Amino acid sequence: MLIGYMRVSKADGSQVVDLQSDALVAAGVAPDQFYTDRASGKRDDRPGLDSCLRSLRDGDTLVVWKLDRLGRNLKHLVDIVQALNGRGVGLKVLTGQGASIDTTTANGRLMFNFFAALAEFERELIVERTNAGLVAARARGRNGGRPFKMTAAKLRLAQAAMGKPETKISDLCAELGVTRQTLYRHVAPTGELRPDGEKLLDRKSNAPRSRSVQLNAV
Repeated sequence: MLIGYMRVSKADGSQVVDLQSDALVAAGVAPDQFYTDRASGKRDDRPGLDSCLRSLRDGDTLVVWKLDRLGRNLKHLVDIVQALNGRGVGLKVLTGQGASIDTTTANGRLMFNFFAALAEFERELIVERTNAGLVAARARGRNGGRPFKMTAAKLRLAQAAMGKPETKISDLCAELGVTRQTLYRHVAPTGELRPDGEKLLDRKSNAPRSRSVQLNAV
């Protein structure tokens, strides 16, 4: 069975699916087998696509007007089609750059494999660039990852406050801008440093001084 999927980017009715629906009907898709979304292709929540993918059965073929109607990006598209292939479902693209893709034919599968190879190449490039950027940052004394919410200054305030019986932990966390879990990971209820707190202060004490401080020290 042929199943059609259509998507337009705007949900306000300013875009219509007539062009896509006409093409799907001409390709042999029955109008009662259409699934539609009115949302940006970058969105994860597309109920029409979710329903469409769930409805597909072994031997069915998913028909789309263009490739960009289906996947958010090349990787997402490849993931969808590989999942469909595993279920015995084909994909047919009617027009645009992917018009030669019809995974129910040998030539169409060959073309899709080419797209899959491009997606893998794209992933490898991203990983390579990310690693190169991290190496360059570390060489300049910068480490990647999210910044720590707990700072050395906050930690010292927490130490001073935690040992006082009148301190309310919820108020202290709100003042410092950290979660209770983060606070207790660095400081014990008595105000003593825990391993994460010791590491934080060690990083602070071992950090290189700024250029202005170094020049003033000369």
